[in-house]
Amino acid sequence: MENLRGMFQIMTRRFGLLNKNCCSVGGCDISLIQSHILYEIDNQLKPSIQQIAEILGTDITTFSRQVQSLVKMNLVRKTPDPDDKRISILSLTTEGKYIAATIDQQMNSFLNEVFSQMNEFERETVIRSIHLLNNAMAKSSACCKPIQG
Repeated sequence: MENLRGMFQIMTRRFGLLNKNCCSVGGCDISLIQSHILYEIDNQLKPSIQQIAEILGTDITTFSRQVQSLVKMNLVRKTPDPDDKRISILSLTTEGKYIAATIDQQMNSFLNEVFSQMNEFERETVIRSIHLLNNAMAKSSACCKPIQG
């Protein structure tokens, strides 16, 4: 059997997922976790801090620090939920929307360029395989948790 971990390590490196900063937009360096946070805030309807932390599988303390840094960078706005003041709702500022859209465009350009190296059958096979892998990971009891050795 092929070395699956080795294959994922190579793919992770090629995606740049180990890089400290994933993106630089208009002189603003964005870390990988920050790019994920911006993406999720942009794609959820009035999300709370707890919801986004849960979606990303991040503990709330670490997540809160990341959100604070994005607030200081004027990319994210925290507002109290009108129904429950203990809950903070996250939204993107105008600058945050611009950064999120730019990162999205950069990632889509990268993926389009990668997929352009394949014929249509290969592209469909990879996309179908990614769906299968995501679905299997969602059902796995070990998914999103560190593996205990």
